[in-house]
Amino acid sequence: MRLRDITPKSLFGRMLAIILVPIILVQIISVSIFYERHWDWVSRHMSKNLAKDLGLLIDELGNEPSKDQRALSAVRARQYFGIIFYWLDGGILKPNQNFNTKFKNFRTSLEARIKEPFYLSSIENSRQFYVDIQLANGIVRMHIDDKRLFVPTGITFILWSLGSSTILFSIAIIFLRGQVRPILRLANAARQIGFGREVSDYNIEGATEVRIAGRAFQAMRHRINKQISERTSLLAGVGHDLKTPLTRMRLQLAMMNKLDDIKVEFENELIELEQMIDSYLEFARNDREEQMVDASLFKLLQQAAKSSDPDGKKIHISVPPDNLPIFPIQVQSIRRALTNLFTNAIRYAGKANVQLQIFDDHSEVIIDDNGPGIPRDKREEVVLPFTRLENSRNSKTGGTGLGLSIAKNAALHHGGELILEDSPLGGLRVRLLLPL
Repeated sequence: MRLRDITPKSLFGRMLAIILVPIILVQIISVSIFYERHWDWVSRHMSKNLAKDLGLLIDELGNEPSKDQRALSAVRARQYFGIIFYWLDGGILKPNQNFNTKFKNFRTSLEARIKEPFYLSSIENSRQFYVDIQLANGIVRMHIDDKRLFVPTGITFILWSLGSSTILFSIAIIFLRGQVRPILRLANAARQIGFGREVSDYNIEGATEVRIAGRAFQAMRHRINKQISERTSLLAGVGHDLKTPLTRMRLQLAMMNKLDDIKVEFENELIELEQMIDSYLEFARNDREEQMVDASLFKLLQQAAKSSDPDGKKIHISVPPDNLPIFPIQVQSIRRALTNLFTNAIRYAGKANVQLQIFDDHSEVIIDDNGPGIPRDKREEVVLPFTRLENSRNSKTGGTGLGLSIAKNAALHHGGELILEDSPLGGLRVRLLLPL
């Protein structure tokens, strides 16, 4: 497993990791140093002090203390050292076999301070422990609080480390969200531009570098919109200027009485020229201005099929029995794309089978024909504007080379895709994918 496989993929996740990992490492090192040095040093120091106190009490008692000496020592132990001890007459000290490791430092200190045998043990369900020391005429048992050996600052230090880390982590999350938000807004705007959709100006904020990128993006967007607008206006004007003399020529042809082959041929040329102009204007139309509305893709399929095949004999549509969703669509753009795809299938194959499939996150229109198809090495080229293939799709069929380009642009504007494949019928399969 490589490091890149486990590192976060998003910018927010990576920036958070850059902050979080050093914090965790620093806390681990700090706690380690605390326990290795400070905690151990404090524990040994407190163990020595407690061993000295017990040694003083044992020295005061002597090897065979009287009852009065025991009582006096008990009062002093409670008053000055906070130690409570009892006398066990005739007791014999049991061996300290199962020694608790937490008393390691204290045991070492006791062995160095007193010479009498002793026994250490914790008291269950209590924050105390006891020490049994063997004297000549009995055993003295001393009850001692844990705080004489173990300082509570260790827990406090750990809680403080965790608390400070949590606070720093929360501040980092809030800060990073504020830094990433402008980047996500810029990325979303660029994505919408890539889909060919209109994007309004937004407030440029964030770090200096993000602001520079945002301003550059806004300037680029304005230049693109200006170029598209100028292209659309230019082509619309050219189309209008060309249609005017064509209309005059059709009127002149209509006024001619003689119907000969030249007139018929000339009229057919005019019709073809008008169709070509209409195709160019259709391709140049700015679909970004069309609003998304909730519509049924099945109804658009029916409308496009009726427009391409008025008799209803050449296009067969099959749809799921139910669950036909309604989702945002640019109605005119998708209807125009479907019409071009159906027209191409009829023009080059004579018929087409159309399937509508619905998935969890997208819908898919599949168009199969039994025509000559398109070679695999030409499928990327054929979706480019004004591209026609000599062997399968040529000028004799009357095409302008814009049908697939129009369909692909419509798919991209919706965040979808147009895919060309081999059809089971022997011709071309066109898959139009649209996100739900």
